[in-house]
Amino acid sequence: MVKEIIIACRDFEVKAELLERERPKTCEAIWQALPFEAELEIWKEEVYFEIPVKIPHENSTPKTTAGDVSYWPEGPGFCIFFGRSQPISAVNTFARIRSGVEKFRKLKSGDSIRVQRA
Repeated sequence: MVKEIIIACRDFEVKAELLERERPKTCEAIWQALPFEAELEIWKEEVYFEIPVKIPHENSTPKTTAGDVSYWPEGPGFCIFFGRSQPISAVNTFARIRSGVEKFRKLKSGDSIRVQRA
């Protein structure tokens, strides 16, 4: 069974599917730590916020695409990429948003975000 998370902001929510085959340790660590609530930050075309998870790089990459949900070990941060911008350093992409990623464009730094199990 595929695990999904719900990412809720202001007036919308989206689902993201965990990529357990690609990043099993990252997926499990984040799944076990859910739910998260935070004030988000915007950097270029990325939403990010600190989370209480500390895990090392796992098949990390410095490249992302819109809809990628990633863990940034140096943060430690939870990152949602909604455009063309790339991470400042390698990330563990552990989930993918299939639809609704464009909604993140209307968010501002300081907005609330909640991530929970679907």
